Amino acid sequence: MDTAPSQRNSQWRKSSYSGNTGGDCVEVADNCPTGAVPVRDSKNPTGPVVTVGAPAWHSFIEGLR
Repeated sequence: MDTAPSQRNSQWRKSSYSGNTGGDCVEVADNCPTGAVPVRDSKNPTGPVVTVGAPAWHSFIEGLR
């Protein structure tokens, strides 16, 4: 897991399950190198980005289902 500054040119998206109140949401960036999934706090889009490996992200998502 790495931390890096916000990736300004990335396309960020929230889960379709996120509410419209701007609450506790994370965003993920698309169009990133294979094997990397950047994640950030939607309330702080200029804050740090945590990059996790794709297998770890997939396991996390599967655990939520």
